[in-house]
Amino acid sequence: MSKKLFAVLLSLLTFVCLPLVSFAEEAAKVDSGDTAFMFVSTALVFLMTPGLALFYGGMVRKKNVLNTMMNSFIIIALISIQWVLFGYTLSFGPDKGGLIGGLDWMGFRGVGGTPNADYAGTIPHSAFAMFQLMFAIITPALITGAFAERMRFPAFLAFTLLWSTLVYDPLAHWVWGVGGWLRNLGALDFAGGTVVHISSGIAGLVAAIVIGKRKGYKVTPMIPHNIPFVLIGAGLLWFGWFGFNPGSALASNGLAFSAFVATNTSAAAAVLSWVIIEWMHHGKPTLLGAATGGVVGLVAITPAAGYVDPLCSIIIGLLVSPICYFAVSVAKSKLGYDDSLDAFGCHGIGGIWGALATGLFASKSVNPAGADGLFFGNASLLGVQALSVIVTIVLSAVASFIILKVISIFTKLRVDAKDEDEGLDIAQHGEDAYPDFATEEGISL
Repeated sequence: MSKKLFAVLLSLLTFVCLPLVSFAEEAAKVDSGDTAFMFVSTALVFLMTPGLALFYGGMVRKKNVLNTMMNSFIIIALISIQWVLFGYTLSFGPDKGGLIGGLDWMGFRGVGGTPNADYAGTIPHSAFAMFQLMFAIITPALITGAFAERMRFPAFLAFTLLWSTLVYDPLAHWVWGVGGWLRNLGALDFAGGTVVHISSGIAGLVAAIVIGKRKGYKVTPMIPHNIPFVLIGAGLLWFGWFGFNPGSALASNGLAFSAFVATNTSAAAAVLSWVIIEWMHHGKPTLLGAATGGVVGLVAITPAAGYVDPLCSIIIGLLVSPICYFAVSVAKSKLGYDDSLDAFGCHGIGGIWGALATGLFASKSVNPAGADGLFFGNASLLGVQALSVIVTIVLSAVASFIILKVISIFTKLRVDAKDEDEGLDIAQHGEDAYPDFATEEGISL
């Protein structure tokens, strides 16, 4: 073999093997502990959506429980496919002008077992993508509480797909994507105060107004049909939030456990403050109120979890309950909109408080990668947080209104009055959660 031919073959072999060598070097950077932590965190966040189905399902009338739960469950399937096809790349793909991710990762092309240094250098890229999928799933599921008991299922599916693509994905890129313009401004959102809670709460408010009030609202009693469902759902949400917030550290480290402590502490403080307020207002504390308090405490701490110490998390939790209690008990009644399960009052208002509280209480002593807030000498962070809140409200409100109006051109948004009387379980799905078996068999009891 001539020296020239040998040199050519060696060059070709080197060219072919370089990607393999690179892959091996990258794969060696995967930390098994961090990866295992992300597996568990991803599974915990997944569980939150079935938990939400129980939480919301228990609060509606029994004739609508299956439709309400179906709205959450079907989103798992719908958004899982959307995310793999194009949702993930729009949210986290290579930046295009600070506004959207490029299409480089369509169909999860290039999203494999090697780390992506831009987002998580010690876990597989696919682990990061799947963790973020769980956030993309639960966010539109939160919206469903606002229009529960009256939206047609086909219109709901169309709204969910369009909203996730046109609102959630761009907003996720703005706040979390490398190159996103709000991220570049220094906005802090550890686990989804703006991206998840404010966006869904505002969308829920718009949907509730556009679709209209439930038939018999404020005339016919519309009390929760199964409070034990509500408590089980709230418990699963609280449990899942230990993946939601600590998992956003993207590693099994001190920051993750700091977020864990802040998450639990804020929720506990919010339960106590909600129960006390309700006790003073109505003379009796309720289990529904305690469960609601826990959820709003979790909502409020979400953007701040990785940036505040335990004492500040107590303050955030204590204050969110009176703020949200006023929104659902006083403001909603005065303004007259029908937010069926208080998606706006809990997630929208709670998320706004949490985002602003991050601007007040964030400290670089907790997370050097963050920033100091107003009470630690940096007033500018509060201004950036306020801007991110305003931007999220405007985007979600305007886009949600347009999406609903466009859908209404092609199909009705709301069920017929007859179907609403019968219940959406039978009218939309042909099922009954609590069939009277004795009557069906002709047995008289």
